[in-house]
Amino acid sequence: MASATGGRVGRMGAGLLLGLGALAGPSNLVVVLTQAFTRDGFDVRRHAGSMLTLGDHGWIQSANFVLTGLLVVLGAIGLGRVVSKRAARLLTVFGLGTAAGGVFLPDPALGFPTGVPETATMSWHGAAHFAAGGIGFLAFIACCVVVGNHFRRTSNRIWAAASYTTGTLFLAAFAGIASGSAGETTTLAFWAAIIIAWIWLTATLNRFRLTAR
Repeated sequence: MASATGGRVGRMGAGLLLGLGALAGPSNLVVVLTQAFTRDGFDVRRHAGSMLTLGDHGWIQSANFVLTGLLVVLGAIGLGRVVSKRAARLLTVFGLGTAAGGVFLPDPALGFPTGVPETATMSWHGAAHFAAGGIGFLAFIACCVVVGNHFRRTSNRIWAAASYTTGTLFLAAFAGIASGSAGETTTLAFWAAIIIAWIWLTATLNRFRLTAR
């Protein structure tokens, strides 16, 4: 009886953590997209979402990154209870990288905030921002593969395909933006990949939440 009760409590705890993690995507996207289309001088065809941490209202996006990252870490703990510790560790790295993106800011460039030059010399905090984001993104891609393998082993072919596809698309988009290309196609592709990634994470954590009951 004690073992069964402990198992139910564990599943309930995992469900709560997964539910909190699932909130990260919607909350992040609402804040980012609202700012992207209301901040003066910001252009989604030229600027990555992380640049919203700059300027007079940059604190909003900084706080958004930190809160989102913490929610992802909570979701990762829940994921570790229902999938694997490897998946949990990878998702934790992504969450911490997201939070770090709100602490270490990118360098102003490409005319944003309004009035800054098109190019800028990379500062230490700009380098830290790029490193944290890069490590976090690579961990997210690896997490997609690990979760995809889990779905494949449990005969959830559609979810496995969605996981592998999300990881592949994100890798391609990240490689494009990391190459230094600031072209409109590359930037918009990265925006699309970010949105797809958050949708996948939200749907996946919510699915595990429902099965953890």
